[in-house]
Amino acid sequence: MSVKSKRTFKKLISYAGVFFFVLAAGMLYWQLHNYSLMDIARALWNIPFINLVFASVASLAGYVVLSLYDSLALKYVGKSVSWWKWMLAGMLGFAISNNAGHAVVSGGAIRYRLYTRWRVPATDIVKMITFSGFTFFLGCVAIAIIGYFLVPRDIFAQSAGATFGVNGLFIFCLSCLLAYFGMTIFLNGKSMRIGDVKFHVPTTGTALIQMILGILDAVCAGLVLYFCLKPYVDISFGVFIGLYVIAMVAGVFSQVPGGIGVFESIFMLALPESVDKANIFGALLAYRIIYYVIPLIGVGGLFVIYERWLRNKMRGWLNAAKQIMPKIQIKHEHKLPGSDQ
Repeated sequence: MSVKSKRTFKKLISYAGVFFFVLAAGMLYWQLHNYSLMDIARALWNIPFINLVFASVASLAGYVVLSLYDSLALKYVGKSVSWWKWMLAGMLGFAISNNAGHAVVSGGAIRYRLYTRWRVPATDIVKMITFSGFTFFLGCVAIAIIGYFLVPRDIFAQSAGATFGVNGLFIFCLSCLLAYFGMTIFLNGKSMRIGDVKFHVPTTGTALIQMILGILDAVCAGLVLYFCLKPYVDISFGVFIGLYVIAMVAGVFSQVPGGIGVFESIFMLALPESVDKANIFGALLAYRIIYYVIPLIGVGGLFVIYERWLRNKMRGWLNAAKQIMPKIQIKHEHKLPGSDQ
């Protein structure tokens, strides 16, 4: 592929996000135009407090699982840092990438800033980010495959395009999962080069742990929305998680930051027409606040505290060095040949 072709392809990818966002916004307007903002605000307010507590606990558990991505990635590259460091980097990296999208750029930048301070080489950080991306992807495709069999076929029957898309997604996810595990079996112990970085193929056991972590992440994130949605929709968790992952994967592939609009429109399209759309949208807003906004504020606050602590510590080291250096210089001068001492 020529340089010009690569640039054109990158532009198409970036414009795809704008296209899908506009399309999703139009679908949301079509589904919600009969409701007022007060209807949506009322639905948000009427979610029981205990459900919000359960959703918050599920969100916290989800970010702990996300931080384990970094722990596993560190083992993959053969590096080790303190547990609180990989937890901070993992939670903050995913809190930023979940909101901003483009995880490699947004979440990768904060990981590079932190891990280079902790003496992890830049090449290993690239490997870690790539490895974590595959962990997330494996969990998504595994749940999407399971969800395909859990979601009733008639849910998307009202839309031929949706039916075609879900079937295509299932084939794609199954192919990716089989290809990844096939690679760990047939290329075990070998390496492959992507650009200037050399990756070693993970073992099948490591791939299995990746898939389990990815599934746990998706389940915890899904529980956040499930607890917000449960007061308004009588739906089993098995059917729900299938719908959730299909909508989430579509949001990721759309290149829209956080899948915003795309996720909501697909999820609302899949639910029965008899369901009050204002209630559903209110639950989706609560999910966005609990799983996206609050973690970003909370972990971002921890990062600011860490940065200030580190800055104060470095200032203390600098002041100590300034006090010691004159003493060292004087002592050195006293030992110079020819001095009166």
